[in-house]
Amino acid sequence: MGTDSNGNDSRWHHSFPDDSRTSRSHAGESIEDTKNWPGLVLFGIGIALVAFTLTAAGYGFVGWAIIAGSVGATCMLLGGLQVTGEHRRVKISEGAGLREPRGH
Repeated sequence: MGTDSNGNDSRWHHSFPDDSRTSRSHAGESIEDTKNWPGLVLFGIGIALVAFTLTAAGYGFVGWAIIAGSVGATCMLLGGLQVTGEHRRVKISEGAGLREPRGH
């Protein structure tokens, strides 16, 4: 493949966004921008807790279902807000609004 302008092996070192392999402006944003990761982890924990809620409710453990449901909904809400806020920060740094359709 060769090297880039900094002398790095271009097969293993890519800049964000990777314009050479995609035409979309934010492809891979969640992976490249690590500030999204806490929100994604919180959202994943929330999904797991919703599954625990359904299991606890199915077996008749109402107290555990209420606790897991409340914490799960809170995790999903906070995770979603964090990811949305970070995406908004990236869009504003580019001079675009959150709902602007360019990119994806």
